[in-house]
Amino acid sequence: MVESYHHQFAASTLPFGHSQHPELMEIKCEEVDSDERCLTPEPPPPMSYQQGSPDEHELERAFLDRAQNDSPISRVEIPIETSKSPYLSARGNVANIFRGSTEEGYKAYHADKYDEDKNPNGIINFGTSENKLCFDLMSKRVSWHLHYCVFLSLREEVARFLTYYCKAPAPLKAENVIVLNGCGSLFSALATVLCDPGEAILIATPFYGGVTQSVFLYGNVKLVYAYLDSKITGTNTRPFQLTVDKLEKALQDARAEGIAVKALILLNPQNPLGDIYSLAELRDYLDFAKRHELHVVVDEIYMLSVFDESAIFHSVLGMDRLPDPLRTHVMWGISKDFAVSGIRFGTLYTENQDVANAVASLCYFHGVCGPVQHKIAQLLRDRDWINQVYLRANHARLKAAHTYVTDELKTLGVPFLNRNAGFFVWIDFRKYLRTGTFEEEMLLWRRFLSNKVLLSCGKAFECSEPGWFRIIFADKTHRLQLGEQCFPSPIFPQPFQL
Repeated sequence: MVESYHHQFAASTLPFGHSQHPELMEIKCEEVDSDERCLTPEPPPPMSYQQGSPDEHELERAFLDRAQNDSPISRVEIPIETSKSPYLSARGNVANIFRGSTEEGYKAYHADKYDEDKNPNGIINFGTSENKLCFDLMSKRVSWHLHYCVFLSLREEVARFLTYYCKAPAPLKAENVIVLNGCGSLFSALATVLCDPGEAILIATPFYGGVTQSVFLYGNVKLVYAYLDSKITGTNTRPFQLTVDKLEKALQDARAEGIAVKALILLNPQNPLGDIYSLAELRDYLDFAKRHELHVVVDEIYMLSVFDESAIFHSVLGMDRLPDPLRTHVMWGISKDFAVSGIRFGTLYTENQDVANAVASLCYFHGVCGPVQHKIAQLLRDRDWINQVYLRANHARLKAAHTYVTDELKTLGVPFLNRNAGFFVWIDFRKYLRTGTFEEEMLLWRRFLSNKVLLSCGKAFECSEPGWFRIIFADKTHRLQLGEQCFPSPIFPQPFQL
């Protein structure tokens, strides 16, 4: 069956016009023709643990604000004219560029952040991938007590949790679990222990660009791109489909240039596409990696954010037999699935004890504090609440928000990929680019920002085609509606004037 790709063109309109919720429309598929850096945001406000009922807005900010931003970066390019600090090493100067670059969107957002009471005319953030729909459930569930839990108890809870939700054929072992303060730290640690400086990891584009920063800053590890595009080449293909042939080409091209590729990164569910890989696809990717003796790092951080019952997620940990178990490493964290982006917790499961020990040695720098360990262990242990209360509510809210946003896009004739996982929709604004360049894409992105809407542009995900954008829908309805109102009508005059 041909991939369902929503594409209806309308008159000179804009995404999220002020229309009523339309009936769900079946739209047939049609073929689609087809170096930046990141500024870490301002530090979040400190958490307040007062007795009684804290102010909901303050507590919400404490849960959701992140120590590092979901602002994707692309390849690392150091301009020749960049000034260097005499106080820093060469590596320190590179890190300083990441910290101090002009990522104007997030600078503007943090300087003019929307607040219902204090700044009602501020910028609406549709760019950061965090779940704002279930804060009420998590704030009631997670209270803070300064108790210390033995590290092993958390690892045991993680092993039991992953065994259950990943549908592992046999119980997973606590000694194979490593815990660090976030999946960014895990990417950094894995790159450091799997690769030597100057070596590379293979990844398909578009992808969450924060991976670039994670593997490069400490490990000086490069990324080799397997470029995907939106073309549909047959009845059983879909836009931006990852195939073994595309991985093979990227690997061989890199080797022809003398680049040593040591690993493959898979994002499942995929960010920003929202794709879920089938069991057959996963096995093909793992077989490819085994043939070339590549480690496979599988990031499953959105595994519980599959919000449609018709979509089936397959974890690598649920496979009956792994082609190369000692080179297969699976990551997961609570920030996405449990709507607590401000709590930094990531876990790695690997049967390779050499890899486990090497990554664990970096816990000294990237550990999780005792109170957070304790509360996470309690959370993961309470499977009845997770299944009967949280996941039911979260999936229903995600589905409703996704339906609202995609119905608006369909009504306005804006093409997009219709997927059932994650917090984002991958939308196609290529028809608004006159010459189809990334420079025009950036101008369009600034057009949105000037109208108080922050999106993420495709270049930030190393997309090969200019004009694609990621919009986050996992937000409260009133903020989605306010985001609509921030767009002038029409925002895209014809012909499009940049």
